[in-house]
Amino acid sequence: MNRKFLFATALLLSPALAVAHPGHDHAGIMSGLAHPVFGLDHLLAMLAVGLWAAQQTGTARWALPLTFVATMLLGGLLGFAGIEMPLMETSIAGSVLALGLLVTLAVRPPLAVAAGLTALFAASHGVAHGLELPELSSPWGYAAGFVFATAALHAAGYALVRFLPQAAAPLVRIAGAASAMTGAWLLAA
Repeated sequence: MNRKFLFATALLLSPALAVAHPGHDHAGIMSGLAHPVFGLDHLLAMLAVGLWAAQQTGTARWALPLTFVATMLLGGLLGFAGIEMPLMETSIAGSVLALGLLVTLAVRPPLAVAAGLTALFAASHGVAHGLELPELSSPWGYAAGFVFATAALHAAGYALVRFLPQAAAPLVRIAGAASAMTGAWLLAA
């Protein structure tokens, strides 16, 4: 690997970037794009959904990311309305841990179970996005931004698994383990 890639990866995974929640200084679409990408918890969960989807077979490969995006958008609408979830931040950190473990173990549950888990995780991320709508921003522009960023992160995780050489497959499980450990750290913090 080249040094620029390693440096960029280290910078993205830096714990200081987990503070993406308050104070975005962009409006609308830009804030929506930034929220999932610069929040370590959101970034890891959304990449993990793509990784996990790529480990599945058949319909689950597209159903898991689609379920996440759709449920997250519904959660975002609830957040726009000011509806909060109890233990929302704990649920988000727990999703990072759980999705990391699912990737690490390459779990392939029945589609209904996998989609249900994915929807549960997505709801808390969506409500968090909705509650953190920057003042004077268009909710629709903001929602379009976080939906696009989430779909792009899912696609990146999926592509990583699908286009890696077979010999590199253990790296995906290591990435899942790193995500799970980060989720445990976020829960403890």
